[in-house]
Amino acid sequence: MAHKGSMKRTNWSVDVAGTGFTVLDRIYTDGGLADEALGGSCGNVLVSLAMLHRRVAPVLALGMDDTGEQLVREFSLAGANTQYIHRHAHLRSPILAQELDIRSGRHDFSFICPETKADFPRYRPIGHVELTSAMLVVSQCSVFFADRLSETILEAMTTARRAGATVFFEPSDIGEDGGLFDRALQVTSVLKYSADRLGDRLSNVQFPGIRIVTHGAAGLEVSAEGKSQWSEAIYSPNVVDTCGSGDMVSIGVIDWILTIGFSAVELGVSEILKGVVAGQRLATENCAYAGARGLFKARGADYVRQLLSEFHATA
Repeated sequence: MAHKGSMKRTNWSVDVAGTGFTVLDRIYTDGGLADEALGGSCGNVLVSLAMLHRRVAPVLALGMDDTGEQLVREFSLAGANTQYIHRHAHLRSPILAQELDIRSGRHDFSFICPETKADFPRYRPIGHVELTSAMLVVSQCSVFFADRLSETILEAMTTARRAGATVFFEPSDIGEDGGLFDRALQVTSVLKYSADRLGDRLSNVQFPGIRIVTHGAAGLEVSAEGKSQWSEAIYSPNVVDTCGSGDMVSIGVIDWILTIGFSAVELGVSEILKGVVAGQRLATENCAYAGARGLFKARGADYVRQLLSEFHATA
């Protein structure tokens, strides 16, 4: 059963469609439950872009439960099109515990409830039911975002790329099926990953598109077609929480791609680097607040849009 969101309309054009890791974050600060909010890399990126007034369509499979209702509501309030979020009675919507120690800045993640020690429900990728219902937006979006991989997600990525979309793939792992991952790379326009997590496994892998490799507090490297450029991290004078920094970079890059209107085949190192720097600026400001979208919560989406607009005007 698909949730009929308030944004449903005929021929709704899409800037960004996407699927992947979307959960309810339960944030524990210094041992106590401090907040609950939509989270996960895919969730953070898509809901943030929706708050920035981009036309966003998440394609997800969630449970017919209170958690699923909260996730759909947050997407809807942000302005996203929620009609491609399917909710099923046999599923439980995913929950992730985040434990933040403000004093040390340490941020831990777990699928085990710190209060009851019970297992939280895990993320489930979309299936053919979800993809079939969303084929129109997948084939018409400007950017398709994915941070997890399955046969169905690969089909969505392939469909979007063949239709001319920029496919932004941000894997957290290669998984056991290396062949599936290799096939995904062939339809990926922008590949972004952490050097700490995947650098050893991907540094020598041939990839025809743009590669963004993050190196934590040191900065990141952007490369394509034999060209490479390093972008130093921007100093943050007040670091409360670094969670969500990578997502902020992705938000800046995707927003920049949509602003300049380049297709996947036109993107190069110099074009994408401007979006990278915009995202790094967001990440720096976000570090001053707790939570993956602390900047949005503390200052508001209009403030974030102003930051990006000022950067676009000078880039």
